[in-house]
Amino acid sequence: MKRCFVRHAALFLASCLLQVPAAQADLPLVELGAGMYRIEAELAHTDEARQTGLMNRPAMPAHRGMIFVFAHDARHCMWMKNTLIPLSVAFLDHEGRILNIEQMQPRSEDSHCAAGPARFALEMNRDWFAGRNIAPGARIRGVDKLPAAR
Repeated sequence: MKRCFVRHAALFLASCLLQVPAAQADLPLVELGAGMYRIEAELAHTDEARQTGLMNRPAMPAHRGMIFVFAHDARHCMWMKNTLIPLSVAFLDHEGRILNIEQMQPRSEDSHCAAGPARFALEMNRDWFAGRNIAPGARIRGVDKLPAAR
């Protein structure tokens, strides 16, 4: 009886872990740079990928992030509904210059907006930018190679 329960619990846990939305697992990775740091960023350049973002993920590797590509420069805003990990978001202009960096709490519906017209938003684990002395005015390399928003 005990062995049967353990097997069922393990199968249940495995089935829950496999229910991560497909869009998260299938996003292409792009390489970006900030100062001397390499960033592996998942590319969110479609409506579906931008809407899902980093929702429902329990963790993210330290060197990994997500780059959101928008079709037009605007004062884009982000929120954290259904996002389980604390994040920092850097809003970037069309040349990759950081306009502002916002700290975002998990599961919050508070809006965090660009300080000016932004073309990109780069989400990293909370305090990633501060821990590397990367601040507004710094440039993120590689955005010129990103595909256009769809």
